[in-house]
Amino acid sequence: MKKILITGIAGFIGHHLAKLLLKHDYDVVGIDNLNDYYDPQLKLLRLKDLGIDTGNILYNEILKADNLSFIKLDLTDKKNIYKLFEQNNFDFVIHLAAQAGVRYSLVNPQAYIDSNITGFLNILESIRNHPVKHFIFASSSSVYGLNEQVPFATHHHTDHPVSIYAATKKSNEMMAHTYAHLFDIPTTGLRFFTVYGPYGRPDMALNIFTKNILEGKEIKVFNNGDMSRDFTYVGDIVESIRRLIPLSPKKNSKGFDPQNPNPAVSSASYRLFNIGNNSPVKLMDFIRAIEKALNKKAKINFQPMQAGDVKQTYADVTELFEYIHFKPQTDLENGIGEFVENYREVYLLKK
Repeated sequence: MKKILITGIAGFIGHHLAKLLLKHDYDVVGIDNLNDYYDPQLKLLRLKDLGIDTGNILYNEILKADNLSFIKLDLTDKKNIYKLFEQNNFDFVIHLAAQAGVRYSLVNPQAYIDSNITGFLNILESIRNHPVKHFIFASSSSVYGLNEQVPFATHHHTDHPVSIYAATKKSNEMMAHTYAHLFDIPTTGLRFFTVYGPYGRPDMALNIFTKNILEGKEIKVFNNGDMSRDFTYVGDIVESIRRLIPLSPKKNSKGFDPQNPNPAVSSASYRLFNIGNNSPVKLMDFIRAIEKALNKKAKINFQPMQAGDVKQTYADVTELFEYIHFKPQTDLENGIGEFVENYREVYLLKK
């Protein structure tokens, strides 16, 4: 069996990825610090869904369920992160753990430096000393910042972030490239575009809108509704990652010209991809789909654009589609339907 580390396994994407990889006979080790950025009970529910007994979780102790091992561990705990790599012979590492959220980064920037910079360095140093066949890490569509050239393509430059969250993700790309170059670590970065689906984060628009509509409360719609997002169903995201795992990049890419460098490729064993749906949806159409799934109208409170937000995200994902021979399969109506069914179970029936 191939042994794989997933950081942030109790997170939204990490949970779904672990579930998929376990079905494909991977030996999965997952870490998460279970912080309270949002309700830790949701993280525990995700772990329970993976078969972990969450009744007595102690820091840095291993909990097992068949081919899954879970350890409560913080990325900034350098000593125990290093020990984790010393005690395991990982074939692959999927690094999803991070301090998430654009708006929260406006009020607590230090959390992003600690987790997304210091924590990321601890993972890179661990891999440097304990090499793996492929290191895949989560970047973000937020790195495109002030760029208004759409669709966003990985060959675009990303030098104008509009939040500290975006700046840390841009830093991750630079740090990962440096380690790939210096230490020949096969590395792939993924710029995620708006991911949605069951067990989604409560701070995301789909969860907030669904909760408020069901409770008869107003929903705040920013930029007066004139926004669009490249919504991508989580099941399609994790299937894309699964297909990418064995495809580690090689050195001396033919697409790299040092006289005219493309940020997406390198002479090092490094690649960068957008991972999204390649089909942006207007925010108001998104809300209408939620209303249809809930069979209830929304009370809308239009607001101006918030600091740190961007008007549109739209991923050029042609390179990834061709690389892994897979395109997202889930349309918005079915994806939101799956989310609403799960929401009713997780948030309403289990209260």
